[in-house]
Amino acid sequence: MASPALISDTDQWKALQAHVGAIHKTHLRDLMTDADRCKAMTAEFEGVFLDYSRQQATTETVDKLFKLAEAAKLKEKIDKMFKGEKINTTENRSVLHVALRAPRDAVINSDGVNVVPEVWAVKDKIKQFSETFRSGSWVGATGKPLTNVVSVGIGGSFLGPLFVHTALQTDPEAAESAKGRQLRFLANVDPVDVARSIKDLDPATTLVVVVSKTFTTAETMLNARTIKEWIVSSLGPQAVSKHMIAVSTNLKLVKEFGIDPNNAFAFWDWVGGRYSVCSAVGVLPLSLQYGFPIVQKFLEGASSIDNHFHTSSFEKNIPVLLGLLSVWNVSFLGYPARAILPYSQALEKLAPHIQQLSMESNGKGVSIDGVRLPYEAGEIDFGEPGTNGQHSFYQLIHQGRVIPCDFIGVIKSQQPVYLKGETVSNHDELMSNFFAQPDALAYGKTPEQLRSEKVPENLISHKTFQGNRPSLSFLLSSLSAYEIGQLLSIYEHRIAVQGFIWGINSFDQWGVELGKSLASTVRKQLHASRMEGKPVEGFNPSSASLLTRFLAVKPSTPYDTTVLPKV
Repeated sequence: MASPALISDTDQWKALQAHVGAIHKTHLRDLMTDADRCKAMTAEFEGVFLDYSRQQATTETVDKLFKLAEAAKLKEKIDKMFKGEKINTTENRSVLHVALRAPRDAVINSDGVNVVPEVWAVKDKIKQFSETFRSGSWVGATGKPLTNVVSVGIGGSFLGPLFVHTALQTDPEAAESAKGRQLRFLANVDPVDVARSIKDLDPATTLVVVVSKTFTTAETMLNARTIKEWIVSSLGPQAVSKHMIAVSTNLKLVKEFGIDPNNAFAFWDWVGGRYSVCSAVGVLPLSLQYGFPIVQKFLEGASSIDNHFHTSSFEKNIPVLLGLLSVWNVSFLGYPARAILPYSQALEKLAPHIQQLSMESNGKGVSIDGVRLPYEAGEIDFGEPGTNGQHSFYQLIHQGRVIPCDFIGVIKSQQPVYLKGETVSNHDELMSNFFAQPDALAYGKTPEQLRSEKVPENLISHKTFQGNRPSLSFLLSSLSAYEIGQLLSIYEHRIAVQGFIWGINSFDQWGVELGKSLASTVRKQLHASRMEGKPVEGFNPSSASLLTRFLAVKPSTPYDTTVLPKV
């Protein structure tokens, strides 16, 4: 029986491979002189403007990428996702994060059932609970209103909500709504993270949200038990039901933990963890902090891009264009990384979220049919807000490895500042760098230019910039909850497009399982050695040596009594 076809076997893939040679003969400083090309390589939707003219590509390249999309049946795959077909075949699940922000009257089916009413039932419950909480009607064990929230979860239960929270903190409308409140996240099982998340908090005014679909995630549940002990040691065991709620579907374990099942908020198997910020995972803690109306605007922004992605022609479809260009950069030009460079401090947690979203989705070595890929898939994502990144890793980007860059700029600052007498405002100073850096990467600086500036000959090679380094630029009108939702959705769908073209399953994550399984064996050994004095056995010589060295030092906490962080 013949193996399932790979996209690399198609004529369209081979045409792009043959086209690479022509692109290598071009330079961006020449391509950027073509005004028609520059105009053609833009797209705009609802205040989001994309300029991809600084990609190492011509309009012919883009046409060939559209033909590749046709060969990969991209439109058909997008339609299947929106129809709720089980495109996550290894787990036999639909992929319906779009349903989490769909309008109330939308129809999106999974297993023949419209899931939108279920989604809105949970959102209505969150709205009601958050209003009760924020009004002061919900009080803790001592009768005090609760003003602090600690959300306990890891991976997608943490990075997405943290990104949105960080982006909203300085939005004037959101900041006004959050006055007098704190939202913190506890993800890492490292006790230092516990200490930081509860530092200077009063258990009597703190609500804890435990986020675990199964209520069995090892790190999350240990952290949840630790925070529970922090509450109980101060307020007594009866306080748990007033100070802890859950985002979970395992109501039995929620109840056994001491949380009232009525205060558990559901989400579904068709929501992958890294795509779950628009579910109760993110909507609940964010609504407690900012109020449901602010969060609904965020969801509406995401929904607007969902509709754009599903219905727009590929020529003007921002997520499709981005996904195709990423495939071009990774699989044809051989650039394995991508730098995400928002010129907005409010977006400082965007890159860590996209890092998980992209690398956990597309970090695969086999096709969706299980065939080993003969080409590279997935990207190494990293980033830092400008201008901080310029003083960190831009040296490598300009004169070291070629790393395609996403520059993200905002026309209106969340917090405008101007000092009388200064040449420009603080935001314009920031944006001066946003506009300059892509051109510096594209054009570079030649030895001839340096010599004309009388640079000493021994420094010419050191000060030469080769240029021809690809980037693209987003320009957002502003950065309110709505635009934050748009930006999230753009990246989610861009990543899906890449996976659809590569022919992989972007919605499972088997690669995280092996390490967790081995950690279980180590955990048993640590327990046996600590509690029973048993020697280290059953490990390779390197691991056995490391474990023995670790165990040789007396632990900083005794194993016969509870110890909580001292902060």
